Amino acid sequence: MRTPERWDVEDQGFWESTGQKIANINLWISIPNLLCGFAVWLYWGMVAKFIQQLHFADTELFAFVGENGLLTGDAYRAQLFTLPAVAGLAGATLRIPNSFMIAICGGRNVKFMTTLLLLLPAIGAGIALQDPNTPFWVFILLAAISGVGGGAFASSMSNISFFFPKRMQGLSLGLNAGLGNLGVSVMQFLLPWVITFQLFGSLSGAPYAVVKDGVTTETWVQNAGLVWVPILAFFCVLAFFFMCNLPQHKCGGTAGAVAKYIWLTVLGYVGATVGIVLLLADWGGFPKLLKIFVILVIAVLTTLTAMRFLTPSETKKNLVGQFSIFRNKHNWIMTWLYTMTFGSFIGYANAFPKLLDDVFGVIRVDANGAALAESIINPAAPVTAKYIWIGAGVGALIRPVGGWLSDKLGGARVTHWDTIVMIAATIGAGYYVAQASASPEPQQFFVPFLLLFILLFATTGIGNGSTFRMIPIIFSKEQAGPVLGWTSAIAAYGAFLIPKIFATQIQAGTPEYALYGFAGYYLSCLAVNWWFYARKGAEVPC
Repeated sequence: MRTPERWDVEDQGFWESTGQKIANINLWISIPNLLCGFAVWLYWGMVAKFIQQLHFADTELFAFVGENGLLTGDAYRAQLFTLPAVAGLAGATLRIPNSFMIAICGGRNVKFMTTLLLLLPAIGAGIALQDPNTPFWVFILLAAISGVGGGAFASSMSNISFFFPKRMQGLSLGLNAGLGNLGVSVMQFLLPWVITFQLFGSLSGAPYAVVKDGVTTETWVQNAGLVWVPILAFFCVLAFFFMCNLPQHKCGGTAGAVAKYIWLTVLGYVGATVGIVLLLADWGGFPKLLKIFVILVIAVLTTLTAMRFLTPSETKKNLVGQFSIFRNKHNWIMTWLYTMTFGSFIGYANAFPKLLDDVFGVIRVDANGAALAESIINPAAPVTAKYIWIGAGVGALIRPVGGWLSDKLGGARVTHWDTIVMIAATIGAGYYVAQASASPEPQQFFVPFLLLFILLFATTGIGNGSTFRMIPIIFSKEQAGPVLGWTSAIAAYGAFLIPKIFATQIQAGTPEYALYGFAGYYLSCLAVNWWFYARKGAEVPC
């Protein structure tokens, strides 16, 4: 679809005669492309789960070396959390350049290139998982490349914000984000099934044979990557031929726009690479939790510096204009609030598959409640593959409801009450994690924990919609797009922070502390939202 000559969706006549049809086409192609981006970005939590299950069934499979030789027990479990954390770190960092890409490269060009590049980690994972001796650094590299899918959210949301009038942005952004986020749930539902058979015939390679209780099960874990290849190719073609750029973005020809996209992506990977190297490096006795946050800050500052000083003059001029959002205090306030909602959603979704196994699939105490010298596999553990997709699915599907409610009641009010429920659900989930860790039968606490976590996912979804709806009200049309992208970029670091925090606390034997800490952060968000936006006489009521 060629670029329309005029675009003014606030003009009712133009919207009804021309704009609505074009906007809807772009929205409904954007959604499945974004869904695939989320799926490939976050399947590393599932891949880590599959690798871990194969390894503990046969310790010669996917044996990884740590500082003191082969990893075992909780050290192995903590190490595998590195894969979703690296993907989260890369995806979040790439959201920073993606926050500013639409005005520079054009929406159609960005969406096409993003989906095209995602073929690399999909094919790569399909090949690497066929060999149980694949070095851990190969999986780290592939997880980093898949960050392209995480970065896509910022550009996708910024792009859709230009296509719809303000009165419809709560619903349109909610649909794009909510159904795009659904990629996490679709992936978590799909992968446990597709690895049970030879999906692509001989191209799927040989299965892994695992014997348990005298029964041999064949598993094609490589299908976790390969299944996305034809899907990505199809939606990549749709984006190229049926989406469009908008005239106000002045992105130029396709070749030039693609070159600018690649360069900005490379700059994003400069920051991501610095962060990943620091993550994998030994910091001696430096506090582990503090290390996580220091890495985040360094990755962000490195990326912004690279974008500011290593871009061509024409692109730099456009970027400097968009960087004006950093002088607006409400950009930082909304970043804090949106991290609570989307950061929690994406972080929990990334960590949830392994978290269930690490809490309910392991026994850490004996019948008298005394700690075991080495944790053992729980023979009565629930089959978590049946449930892991529910939370992310609820959070994604309910997100448009958050936007719709905010259109009717006001985003700040919806965010206020949603945060209260979020705090309660997090504390409750932490309580049941503590009970499971101290029990020789942890599975008895699984159902209440699961229900509370589903409620927690629901609150992140509603909050996603309500906080995103607040941004177009607080900011001008020119700033709203970059702010939408920036806030989603920083919030996406939840996909890095939450798995790493859980890994740290699981290794320390106190995973519930992670949830209690998150609840404390949510309490601060409740106060900030009330003071600036929700109370009577607030500075910017919305």
